[in-house]
Amino acid sequence: MRAFIASAMGVTCSAALVLPLAAPAGAAPDTPVTAETESADPIEVSGSTQSLPLAPLSTASTRATGAPTEGAATAVQGLPRRDVHPFSLVGVVWDDADAELHGTVEVRTRAIGTTNWSDWQELETHNAEHGADPGTAERDSGTVRGSTAPLWVGGSDGVEVRVSPEATDGRDRGSGVHVPLPDGLRLELVDPGKDPQQLPASGPGAAAGSGDSRAPSSEALVLPALSKEQTEAESEAAAGVAPGAEPYIGPRPSIITRKGWGAEEKLRESTFVYTKSVKAAFIHHTATGNSYTCSQAASVLRGIYRYHVTSSGWRDIGYNFAVDKCGNIYEGRAGGVTKAVQGAHTLGFNANSMGIAVLGTFTTSNPPTAVVNAVAKLTAWKLGLFGADPSGSTTLVSGGGNRFKKGTKAKLKVISGHRDGFVTECPGARLYEKLGTARTSSARLQGR
Repeated sequence: MRAFIASAMGVTCSAALVLPLAAPAGAAPDTPVTAETESADPIEVSGSTQSLPLAPLSTASTRATGAPTEGAATAVQGLPRRDVHPFSLVGVVWDDADAELHGTVEVRTRAIGTTNWSDWQELETHNAEHGADPGTAERDSGTVRGSTAPLWVGGSDGVEVRVSPEATDGRDRGSGVHVPLPDGLRLELVDPGKDPQQLPASGPGAAAGSGDSRAPSSEALVLPALSKEQTEAESEAAAGVAPGAEPYIGPRPSIITRKGWGAEEKLRESTFVYTKSVKAAFIHHTATGNSYTCSQAASVLRGIYRYHVTSSGWRDIGYNFAVDKCGNIYEGRAGGVTKAVQGAHTLGFNANSMGIAVLGTFTTSNPPTAVVNAVAKLTAWKLGLFGADPSGSTTLVSGGGNRFKKGTKAKLKVISGHRDGFVTECPGARLYEKLGTARTSSARLQGR
């Protein structure tokens, strides 16, 4: 396996390429219940990030792209159309994580080896609600940046971007006084790197390696599905299991591990942070678009991971788990799939919860049935390990946010949408509408 990975490694370099920004420095855990470290394999890093500074666009360039043209210069920042090294995921970051980008971010890309340019595509600019809680070591590390949500565009080697600020007087974006854009705007073009190896032909439900279902995620490509009886038999030995909760643990679903989707462990911080329990699950969409195929899902996940760590300055990918549109489940933030790993997914409520991100955008698109079923299976198992009833409610203490002030005891559904803990559109109206179905199915799988 390592030989295969080593043969596929490589970082694209040239005078036009800015290599990844510094990864977060090692920070003391946020008073973790336990702390562990893990050594990364001595291999080169797969994938790369091009980080390109944005600049004010001239009248000529904005006229050519259809942006505002009043005056000798505009308030719009961006990059004119240009050739770049291959990438598949794009986002925009800025220096101050506390600064909001009030405006519109649009990109056009050119497919590799063609002259075909896409239409303008808009990036989700309000991304601050995904991140570490205020006052935690991860949030206060000094490496965290403001960022848009990333967008998956597929293999591309050309790009054009424009960032148009909002007007303060209610007029269109090409006139009036504008809200200042954040300082240090940069375009991040992410090459997610190569898949470490193809998954077994029988799909994510098949065992990998020796076929030992107890193999830790660092050694297996896939954790195979277990029956309810098998799950209950093994649950007592699993880390973080709540005493007496075994009768209401749903069967463990098949989970593609970090090794399975090709997470480059040298990117993230080596320490893990744990909280006391998993009392709730917050459901998200990644807002990366729905144009990926399920065979590309691992690449999408690697792109998000690299964007969270290298571009946004987080310690690891923010979500504890991910689900693709075919219903495959993936391990997210490192630290152990059975443990209460603290993520960076729901600002103010990352403690004693888990974040599940569905790859895609579900504001106007319906999530496939396979997605809802996967969310139900995953929550039935993981919440069951901690004695949580998917159809019930729980109380979490807010770490600070725009819906609940810091210290507020918030009563939330055990399976909540991101918008239940923070004022946001996430996880998209269409996915949010399906959470009731997921709660009912999850509770049934637990035997309630």
